[in-house]
Amino acid sequence: MQSKIDGDPIDRQTAFSGTREVAAALRIDVAQLQDYLHAHVPGFAGPLTVKQFRGGQSNPTYLLETPASWYVLRRKPPGKLLPSAHAVDREFRIIGALHAQGFPVAEPVLYCADDSVAGTAFYVMSFVEGRVFWEPSMPDSDPAERAAVYDHMNATLARLHSFDPAAIGLGDFGKGENYVARQVERWSKQYRASETETIPEMDRLIAWLPQHVPPQQALRIVHGDYRLDNTIVDARAPRIVAVLDWELSTLGDPLADFSYHLMQWHMPQSDSAAGTGSLVGRDLAALGLPSLQQYVDAYAARTGFDPRPHLPHYLAYNFFRLAAILQGIVGRVRDGTATSDNAPAKAQMVRPLAVKAWEFAEAAHT
Repeated sequence: MQSKIDGDPIDRQTAFSGTREVAAALRIDVAQLQDYLHAHVPGFAGPLTVKQFRGGQSNPTYLLETPASWYVLRRKPPGKLLPSAHAVDREFRIIGALHAQGFPVAEPVLYCADDSVAGTAFYVMSFVEGRVFWEPSMPDSDPAERAAVYDHMNATLARLHSFDPAAIGLGDFGKGENYVARQVERWSKQYRASETETIPEMDRLIAWLPQHVPPQQALRIVHGDYRLDNTIVDARAPRIVAVLDWELSTLGDPLADFSYHLMQWHMPQSDSAAGTGSLVGRDLAALGLPSLQQYVDAYAARTGFDPRPHLPHYLAYNFFRLAAILQGIVGRVRDGTATSDNAPAKAQMVRPLAVKAWEFAEAAHT
């Protein structure tokens, strides 16, 4: 298959970093929000300025600036939504539980289920200072820093997978058992609900995956979208100070979560906004980045969980799942509820991801 997707070249760091004026369809009544926060957040004082973060595809995310403090607001997008998607209440709950354990997440401030305040349910958390690397190769870094960031990223996910969910108040955060089988069923339905064209590999995967689910080793908290650009790295040190975007978090199979994170070593490359970042074709040793094998070995040593016996199955599942997630974004473009300027380009990536998933499905038989 072609490794590159047609499209205009993109500097992901520039395209996705920072804030912009809030898109017209996602505007919030700032005066009303300011009054609500003043009444419910201790120490809050206006005037309030609201901007929209450039990055992200699903839940609209805003920077709230006041003279004394900065906050971040995440809300459900307006309009018709897929079933069970955009659960900002679950995001708020899990960051609260993890923050109490000293895990690197933003501090939760407030959750509001009242649609009349900002148009949809939302939560507010603290603003975390630091750097977001939108390219997994970290172009502006150096080998020593890259190696240290990747090691800390590995250790952070291993720590998440070490928690006993019940011991930190998350024992009922999801069904947990048979996670991959339930995810395959869920994302097959979501894909069908958002489908805009026939992709034979997706049809094959929807039939193949339920018959080839790896055995689940443990029940743990899973992030669901763990990758470098969903973390904030300390401005002065190669360590992760916050893990972001917990929308897909639940209880489930830690190896499914970890192997999702491994897709960047196999990700079809893209020069457009369609891509999600790739290490394919990079000289990893020269960059100071671990090989996939080294990264897997480090995680297995830290956790005792070993994905290697079933890695093709897990990667087939995860590439399928990501294709279905991106198809959901394409569906939101169709329905007029997409939150990112780059959302339309995602349609270009669904088929290459499905093709890659089917390659791993075929490899699982060899």
